[in-house]
Amino acid sequence: MTDTAQPNQPATPTAPGPDAPMPAEMPAELLAQAQAAKGFMPEDEGAALHRLGLARLPHGPALEVGTYCGKSALYLGAAAQAVSAATGRDAVVFTVDHHRGSEENQAGWEHHDPSVVDPEIGLMDTLGVFRKNIARAGLEDHVIAIVGQSQTVAAHWRTPLSLLFIDGGHGEQPARDDFQGWAHWVEAGGCLAIHDVFEDPADGGRPPYEQIYLPALASGAFTEVEAVGSLRVLQRTSGAAGDPLA
Repeated sequence: MTDTAQPNQPATPTAPGPDAPMPAEMPAELLAQAQAAKGFMPEDEGAALHRLGLARLPHGPALEVGTYCGKSALYLGAAAQAVSAATGRDAVVFTVDHHRGSEENQAGWEHHDPSVVDPEIGLMDTLGVFRKNIARAGLEDHVIAIVGQSQTVAAHWRTPLSLLFIDGGHGEQPARDDFQGWAHWVEAGGCLAIHDVFEDPADGGRPPYEQIYLPALASGAFTEVEAVGSLRVLQRTSGAAGDPLA
């Protein structure tokens, strides 16, 4: 993948230069930590995210919307570590999450985990678990946490992104806000990765499909280049970072 927009170019990793080779696979220890971390990222989708990170991080930063306990951030952080070692330049992944859990993580919902509820205030708090996971993996120099509401952070964001991974709230409004707040910051040739995209309602919730995936394609700025499980990867093939999307 190059750093310029080329329609229908496959989202496969390329080394940043002949003098900077990097391993295509995650180190076994980091892979084991990612697989063991709390979260909802299947192994094949995590591996695809890692490959995408290797491809895009040489060209600029990545940002993840929706972090939970850091499972997907470990895959991206491992890629950032590899890119930094290979290029000598700092590769970073920003994560944006309020760490209070999405709607589907709250008490009474299918994906609620009482072990991450703060007993003093009675609210979910996944920040501590996330930070421990990143620290144990030795990725604190590469994974930078931003704690806050996605919509609030996006309103102040001005940095072009080589890779944007959206896996935030799965309700209609949160998904719509994530698309409207972040997608236009993907640079030309950069990638927008979307998790939990289900075309068939029988397979899962619809908001990531209806409020992020379809609008991205309808904007004319993105072209789909890869699909692994529920993960969809779109490349920006029109416009520049910061340009409004139709």
